[in-house]
Parts: sequence; C-alpha cells; structure tokens
Amino acid sequence: MRALGLDIGSVRIGVAVSDPSGHIASPVTVLDARALACDLRPLVRLVEDYETECLIVGLPLTLSGDEGPQAQAVRGEAERLASAVGLPVEYADERLSSEEARRSMAASGMSEKEMRGAVDKVAAAIILQGWLDARKVAVERP
Repeated sequence: MRALGLDIGSVRIGVAVSDPSGHIASPVTVLDARALACDLRPLVRLVEDYETECLIVGLPLTLSGDEGPQAQAVRGEAERLASAVGLPVEYADERLSSEEARRSMAASGMSEKEMRGAVDKVAAAIILQGWLDARKVAVERP
C-alpha cells in the first residue's frame, strides 16, 4: 500500500511518499499551504501520480502527549484535504520531527539556506517512516 505523508504547517506542507510495498518513505516536495487553501490541484496531482491509498498526517502533540489547539487545527485541515482527494486519513505523532530533520540535514552538510526549502518534506518523510515502521511491527506481532 502506498501512503502519502503530510507535515501540515500554516505556511508550508511537507510531502513524502512510501514505496509501493509500504516499507520506505521518501521526501517528495513542499507545497504552499496558503495556495493549497484555494487550489487543491497540486495535492490531487500528487495523489494521482503516486497512486496513494491513504494520507498520513503528522499530529503536533504537546510534549506530554496531549492535543492542543495546533493539533486541532491540523486535524481540521487534514480532514479537508482527505475529503478533497477522497482518501482516508490517519495520524502519526510528529513531535520533534522537524528538529530531527534539521539535525539529519545538517549532519549531511546542508547549509541553513538549503535546509529552509527542504526541512518540511524531510520531516514528512520522518513522520511517514515512523507510521510505516509502527504498522509493520503491529502486523508482525502474533
């Protein structure tokens, strides 16, 4: 099953996709969240191009694991996007995913300027990979 991972922010939405077997997540692109509020075609195109079957959205929980106002805003936008593309949506904990993406990118030698355009799609891949890994563990348990 191929899944599309989204890291939804107020300015940018990072996008990642799994391989067809649902084992590996890869960063794809960053969409302008404000433009997507008016024109969903870029997201529809990605869903069609990658033949995705579900959306996996990073949910910004508090450090204590609770849902705050930001998580509720992300849920609302995720439901709107899922409805628009006709796919089910699932949520994955995204705590510290952006920081992990920045650390990983810095370790690979990327500058702050290079990271600025890519951190959201790398964070989306981290969120999606976590969901894929958890799903694999759940399937393997007897």
